[in-house]
Amino acid sequence: MITIRKADERGHFDHGWLDTYHTFSFAEYYDPRHMGFRTLRVINEDRVHPGRGFPTHAHSDMEILTYVLDGALEHRDSMGNGSIIRPADVQRMSAGTGVTHSEYNPSQTDAVHLLQIWIVPERRGLTPGYEQKAFAAAEKENRLRLIAARDGRDGAVTLHQDADVYASRLDDGRTIAHQVRPHRSVWVQCCRGAVTLNGEPLGAGDGAAVTDERTLSIAAAPAGEILLFDLG
Repeated sequence: MITIRKADERGHFDHGWLDTYHTFSFAEYYDPRHMGFRTLRVINEDRVHPGRGFPTHAHSDMEILTYVLDGALEHRDSMGNGSIIRPADVQRMSAGTGVTHSEYNPSQTDAVHLLQIWIVPERRGLTPGYEQKAFAAAEKENRLRLIAARDGRDGAVTLHQDADVYASRLDDGRTIAHQVRPHRSVWVQCCRGAVTLNGEPLGAGDGAAVTDERTLSIAAAPAGEILLFDLG
């Protein structure tokens, strides 16, 4: 079964410096029908204006992934990490027992467009941690590239949860397939462009909850970028 979460049905707030869409309930957006999917708790699509950002704030007991689509995001945290996250990068921050961090658009001319993703960890009270890796665009072209996994295999960042996260950029006319193991579910997020998922159309910002399907066929329509979450 495939259940579509349309982009224009998400929670939306324009704060002036931040234009944000919430796939699931988050902050002042609350919808009891959309509290997450399996261990996937948050997908926020954010556009941060030049020279603006999120001041220092706290998190705990959450695996946080940052996936930049356009622009750059500057990160600083209480663990001593400081970095710039660009479209080739995937950042994982394990909040664990507690961290503070800030996120800032260092450009004075260009907005940064990103997805902020939260996954519930397998247990509470983990030691906070940080990881950032770059994945060349060619690694994601017309294939599913593993970017995050519990065992950190194939060069992915390491998650403290039974979840595999893949990224793919599909060219016109290309199709990829994903086999879903028994007792697992999948969420597909269309980041930009358009694709079809087992024949169901997904446009930019659309998501799809997948249960009781064994084979997924994802086709460009005509081109698109996706994230696929394979969840235990």
